[in-house]
Amino acid sequence: MAAGLVDVLSEDELTRLGTLANNNTALAIARLPAELPLTLTATSGLLLALDEVRDPGNLGTLIRLADWYGLPGVVLSETCADPWAPKTVAATMGSFTRVPIWQRDLPAWLGSLPAGQPVFGADLHGDNVHRLTLRPQGVLVMGSESHGLTPAVEACLTQRLHIPGRGQAESLNVAISGAILLDNFFRHG
Repeated sequence: MAAGLVDVLSEDELTRLGTLANNNTALAIARLPAELPLTLTATSGLLLALDEVRDPGNLGTLIRLADWYGLPGVVLSETCADPWAPKTVAATMGSFTRVPIWQRDLPAWLGSLPAGQPVFGADLHGDNVHRLTLRPQGVLVMGSESHGLTPAVEACLTQRLHIPGRGQAESLNVAISGAILLDNFFRHG
């Protein structure tokens, strides 16, 4: 189908071609965006990096959070969920069109950052995020909900951040944790 053309399909055809159980509205086919250069400088802001976030709903929500806070992009480990999978794209609520995404060997990429570039990571044994004054500069790394950060990524951190809780839950959902941590970076700006 050429760009700009519209084909009218039956409801049955839409359902067979799409990922929904029933689809009676529309289906879009799009090209993946060209990858932009990935550079991190002292003035480029805060990048979000995700280490083995395998749930497409969480990945999409984190991309949406990056859009909400105006981050310059999201770096994914090679073991994250597919950022272009239908469930991921749906969870972004359109943010996938505005947020650059890069997939990298995360430990190698973090290790190649300029000296002095802060690399923050969510960690149950880190500093209480509510007692810190954080600047939105560097990289915030979030790990998988069930396993946390991989040891190779954890070795790249310059500061560990902890979200204090009062209840009995073992952990927070990675997207919820990401929202809380990102909010703390932008609280004073």
